Amino acid sequence: MDITRIAAQGYEDVLRIEDARVGLVGFIALHSTALGPAAGGLRMRPYPSEDAALTDALRLAKGMTLKNAAAGLPLGGGKAVVIGDPDRHKNSALLAAIGRSVDSLGGRYWTAEDMGMTPADMAEIATQTPFVAGRPDGPYSSGDPSPVTARGILAALHVTAQKRFGSETLEGLRVAVQGLGHVGRHLCALLHEAGACLTVSDLNQEAVAAVQARFGARVVATDSILAASADILAPCAVGGILNSDSIPNLRVGAIAGGANNQLATPEDGERLHQNGILYAPDFIANAGGIINVATEILRVPDRGPWVDRKLHAARQTLSQILNRAAEEDASPNDVAETHVEQLLRAGPSAHAAE
Repeated sequence: MDITRIAAQGYEDVLRIEDARVGLVGFIALHSTALGPAAGGLRMRPYPSEDAALTDALRLAKGMTLKNAAAGLPLGGGKAVVIGDPDRHKNSALLAAIGRSVDSLGGRYWTAEDMGMTPADMAEIATQTPFVAGRPDGPYSSGDPSPVTARGILAALHVTAQKRFGSETLEGLRVAVQGLGHVGRHLCALLHEAGACLTVSDLNQEAVAAVQARFGARVVATDSILAASADILAPCAVGGILNSDSIPNLRVGAIAGGANNQLATPEDGERLHQNGILYAPDFIANAGGIINVATEILRVPDRGPWVDRKLHAARQTLSQILNRAAEEDASPNDVAETHVEQLLRAGPSAHAAE
């Protein structure tokens, strides 16, 4: 195992991890442990280059600092990414090597399921390190976080609809869902139950066909979803999709979804605001997954009620952020980041576990 530290301004620690014997190349980024151990998922994707993978790790780790603080969790922000196609390159030896890499940080970073990973993969990683959450079984196991993530996004959609359209009901509204992975599929089911009309896209045509058949969704090409006409856009795929190229073509009144780092740059939050599109900051809207995972890290004995309380608090936080943004005629993302900065300055005492 070859572990190399990389200097990155504003980050506590960044590791390049490699094990040539099993084809492992990836990065672990620790943005902040000011509030507690860094927590954030493990993502495996066929990144086009190491630079692209490192950039994603850094952005995601910072996003986890924002998300954990905003959710009132005594956790910092970190993330791990591995280069490779999970359908072709993932195996027990590679997962074990990832586990040894996580363990080398001595508990400063807790990993969990993210894109390209499953609870079963977390169980394999856990054979090498205790600093793993999202396991399928065992004491305090939290399992797949996707259903809880989707519940949180649905709540965010209700709040956003209230602020943008005057009613929190989603019945009759058209929601364009980009990405039908674990979270996107769960969200579509909840939206259908709430009476929303769906427009969807994904590279996985089997997933598209299943959602279309089950919920009567309108299907558009992946390169057309961001320009589709809808009331609300729910990005649930990769980040950076809201940018100077895509924003002028948006035909929605609001955005609230599960993807991390939806804004390509901080300035894109202001672009949305200037274009009259209400944006629910992703690190508040999609906090359900880490809330679910936190029950395992923090050893919460009665996880159901605890998760419910945290999801309700996240909904209230989003409502307050959007209210303040309206009062100040400001970008909700800017208001939310200022809110998190205040929480970080307050320190761990303001984020003690319940």
